[in-house]
Amino acid sequence: MSIAMEEAKIAFELGEVPIGAVIVLDGEIVSRAHNMKEQWKDAMAHAETVAINRAVKQLGHWRHLRHSALYVTLEPCPMCAGAIVQSRIKLLVYGADDPKAGAVCSLMNIVQDPRLNHRVEVVAGVMQKECSEIMKDFFKKLRNSEV
Repeated sequence: MSIAMEEAKIAFELGEVPIGAVIVLDGEIVSRAHNMKEQWKDAMAHAETVAINRAVKQLGHWRHLRHSALYVTLEPCPMCAGAIVQSRIKLLVYGADDPKAGAVCSLMNIVQDPRLNHRVEVVAGVMQKECSEIMKDFFKKLRNSEV
């Protein structure tokens, strides 16, 4: 999670919502990413989707993700939760809950929905304080710059 936080800090400096993600397979980092929505002008360039795409390119096929773990600083949104399920990622570890858009426990639980063909193991609250603080700092800075 500390590496995901490093990615979140990069996003912060770029003016992106500070979310970082890391995919690990067999104890090795396969990919790391941060939000790139503003930089790429792409609404789907969330840290999780960028990390998944990079991991697939690194591994050669999306099916190689089935034993991987995704570490992300914020509870995934519905789009990212769906991408995690579709990628067959085994384990999701996240830091802070997202009460406005979280699709793992806050608003719904897409990654463990029994109606879907894949369910993801979840560990929540890892480095929760740090992950929450960087989000608060970012939006405070954003509000102050808009005044």
